[in-house]
Formats: sequence, C-alpha cells, structure tokens
Amino acid sequence: MSLTRADIEKIAQLARLDLTEAEIPVYVDSLSRIMDFVGELERAGTAGTSPMAHPLPGLAQRLRADVVSETDQRERYQRNAPQVEAGLYLVPKVIE
Repeated sequence: MSLTRADIEKIAQLARLDLTEAEIPVYVDSLSRIMDFVGELERAGTAGTSPMAHPLPGLAQRLRADVVSETDQRERYQRNAPQVEAGLYLVPKVIE
C-alpha cells in the first residue's frame, strides 16, 4: 500500500504532529514500507497454527501473588484535581 503526501498530512494532523516539508517525503516512504510489510504479514499462511502465550514452549511467565498492597487513596488524589464529579476526573473536551 503506497501512501500519498495527502495521507501523511492527514495522519500528521490527526496525531497533532508538525511536520516540515523535508520530513513529509521521508514519512511517505517509511510508512508506505511499513504498510507493505503489514500486508505481507496478512498474506502469511496461519491455518492450523494455534495462538501461543509464550514463544518458548514449556516456559510460563512468573506472576506475583494478586494481593492488595496499598489502601484506596482516591479521595486524596481527587482533592488535587481541578474538577471532579461522581468520583470521576472532569477534563476539557479536546476532540470535536
């Protein structure tokens, strides 16, 4: 998939990135190559392959015990917030 200059400009706008004129062609090339690689991965045959939780067979991730180690301090933290309602932090709307 080849991205265009317009695609990169739109992505940069959505991500709130301020790209220079010199950076745009670099991003067009780099992101197009990444999208092509993702396309190759989508075409890889995975029929009959089961998902794995760990890349090395027979190994498992060690997990710590699920034990509460701190007390609930939500009210203390919310005292510092500019606006709180019903236990939730209120933040300014940034997406129209």
